[in-house]
Amino acid sequence: MLSAGERPQPAMKNKGAVVDTPLNINHTTTNPMWADQAQQQPAAHPPQQIQHIWVVTGPAGCGKSTVGRGLQEELGVPFLEGDDFHPASNKTKMSNGVPLTDADRWDWLISLRQAAIAALSPSEANGYRPPTGVVVACSALKKKYRDVMRVAAYGSPAVQIHFLYLKVDPTALLQRVTQRQAHYMKSSMVQSQLMDLEEPVVGDEWDALIVDVHAGQAEVLQEVIALVRDALVKFQHS
Repeated sequence: MLSAGERPQPAMKNKGAVVDTPLNINHTTTNPMWADQAQQQPAAHPPQQIQHIWVVTGPAGCGKSTVGRGLQEELGVPFLEGDDFHPASNKTKMSNGVPLTDADRWDWLISLRQAAIAALSPSEANGYRPPTGVVVACSALKKKYRDVMRVAAYGSPAVQIHFLYLKVDPTALLQRVTQRQAHYMKSSMVQSQLMDLEEPVVGDEWDALIVDVHAGQAEVLQEVIALVRDALVKFQHS
């Protein structure tokens, strides 16, 4: 499986090609009625709209859901809560303080990836007018987990995936999770997630943006929105 560092960055826009055929040449030389039409360039195919998958990542308690829903409202796109896609067996393990293994996560990540792709597709739910993107809250702790999500864009130049990693101090993470009510993820699981955590490396994972969470939720959300807007501008002008 290609990682972000190995996968070439996709072209941002597709341009239509104009092809002259022998038929066009023959018409212009034998019949003056075709002269005006021959001088008109055939219309190029319009650029294919880029759709963006924004994956908000980080360990439990970093604020993925809060930031994800805020970004959803800002962009006007669907939101997928990664926790909702865990099978019951995973939730039971986490509720009992048992860390998930790689084997536990593969089907979950694939289900979430498929849901993200489906959200970008024309459907009755979106009036057969696909959205410009989708926001996904997903821990994606390890690079190979992010690589599973990256498959969503493989073979589809019109889809671009981004990872918004929320970097939070471990002490703050523990405090946040401890204060949660009625959530299957217990505070004892934070340490196991931190042990699994492989932070995105700038320059290696070019599709990842790192947000240092050192302020309140409102400020963090505004910082994320600014990063996303900047990324969108770069794609529009590429």
